[in-house]
Amino acid sequence: IIFNKECEFDQELYNHVIDSCQLLPDLEIMPAGDKTEIGEKGINLSGGQKQRISLARAVYANADIYYLDDPLSAVDAHVGKHIFDLVIGPNGMLKSKTRILVTNSLNYLSQADQIVMFENGTIVEIGSYEQLKNSKGSFNDFVKNFFEKKEQIKENL
Repeated sequence: IIFNKECEFDQELYNHVIDSCQLLPDLEIMPAGDKTEIGEKGINLSGGQKQRISLARAVYANADIYYLDDPLSAVDAHVGKHIFDLVIGPNGMLKSKTRILVTNSLNYLSQADQIVMFENGTIVEIGSYEQLKNSKGSFNDFVKNFFEKKEQIKENL
């Protein structure tokens, strides 16, 4: 997680990152804990472990800008909520940083400062969740369709 960062190791930050990225249970079962060697391209890790380790590396690096490409796609809903709340979201570890979150999920969009909606590689709308939800544009249609399909699935169960 820390690679060979040229600054002094910060145990408190490291522990906070491990906890916030939900890595403690994984480290406890790895043969050498946090000293376990990760195989080429993370061959010895699950998709969720790869994502959480990548996120932990980024958070520990303490950058000013974070570009997160669907970092919660390979984790279950409970873990995703925990990571969003403690790391990515408005009250998380990165709250004072610029965060660009690319996602296909609607779960956390209401907590975003700005949403940029793309269709076929072109920006079609920009605004806050409330602005876009109250508009008559693509985002509003997308949200309505999502919730209609979700309701249909519930009815069919």
